[in-house]
Amino acid sequence: MSFSAPDDAQLQRDPWQWWRSQMPISRLWAYFDHAAVAPLSQPAAAAIEQFAAQASLQGDTVWPQWNRALQTLREQTATLLRCETSDICLVPNTTTGINIVAEGWPWQAGDSVVIPEGEFPSNLFPWLNQQSRGVEVRIVPRRDGRVVIDDLIANCDQSTRLIAVSWVGYATGFRLDIDDLVAKAHDQGIAVFLDAIQGLGMYDLDLTKTPVDFIAADGHKWLLGPEGAGVAMIRQEYVDRLRAGNVGWASVRQSHNYAHPEFALRGDASRFESGSANMIGMAALSASLSLFLSVRQAHGPDAIEQRVCALANKLSEKLLAAGAVCDRPGEPKSQSGIVNFQIPGTEPAQFREVALQHHVVVSCRGQGVRASIHAYNNEDDLDRLVEVVRLVNKPQQMP
Repeated sequence: MSFSAPDDAQLQRDPWQWWRSQMPISRLWAYFDHAAVAPLSQPAAAAIEQFAAQASLQGDTVWPQWNRALQTLREQTATLLRCETSDICLVPNTTTGINIVAEGWPWQAGDSVVIPEGEFPSNLFPWLNQQSRGVEVRIVPRRDGRVVIDDLIANCDQSTRLIAVSWVGYATGFRLDIDDLVAKAHDQGIAVFLDAIQGLGMYDLDLTKTPVDFIAADGHKWLLGPEGAGVAMIRQEYVDRLRAGNVGWASVRQSHNYAHPEFALRGDASRFESGSANMIGMAALSASLSLFLSVRQAHGPDAIEQRVCALANKLSEKLLAAGAVCDRPGEPKSQSGIVNFQIPGTEPAQFREVALQHHVVVSCRGQGVRASIHAYNNEDDLDRLVEVVRLVNKPQQMP
């Protein structure tokens, strides 16, 4: 699918201020909690309002229009990842996308799957759940909080069918080198599952160059959409290999032939969409994805990554100057928009409460305070957060 960015002079001149103008949250809050639950973009909110108005005034007379929006979202996601639209499956959340693979894989007793230590439970429990089928789950320790790819590979052998990893660590912000992982895994005939919820849209991933086998991501974090709307990618070569365990009317080729149903599954990833979609949520997610695609089209696929990493590095410097302790990867390719920091003598939860009083939003993760920075944030936002650090730290600096 080709995508044309809107003819907007501000988008061309200053994409980040243009993006900020699409984020109503920025009028009141310095918002740094995108790694948890993001605020809705204005286009997403408008899509929800439009859907609600249509549903209340016109009912299902506009259902074909809503259904076309689902296809648009598939095409947008395929454009983002540079893959085939037929590889895209719409899911309610990342966990569903993971379970499509974990439950559908043709496991044999004695097979193994490798995952890093410290994964978010969504990328842990579905694999542990396969132990009852005789699958060994190998959890590889991190080194100083970092996932080391060679350690993952060293824990693989002839029984290993799949490596499942998070693109970006939800607590540390450590970003995995997916190019390196996929190359080394595929050399051994091992598939790669990528939990992309903390990375999709923010960092470029070209599946024509980095052939990840499976991807899942929810839209309610960095993609600025609502909860309950996400996307998954399943390469065509695996569609028939995965058992479709959750099937329904939408799984089959003639999905609207209710009178004479025939159990003939769709030939692409959409077979894993078993029933009615969250159309209002998917419409909102599609509207938000337009922001990402517009910036990428106008300024290149790496523009968002460069923006968020530059802001995160700047925040790290400011925090250190204000007396905080930061744990940030030194290698640029390992960095993300997540900055985890501690303030000596102050509990993270206590800091978060003070920050909220000053209209600054952060989370508590990994025994520290987590600030997750988006492309529409600016230096004024950073300074508001740093001022809270100085305020909290001030009594401890007095003689």
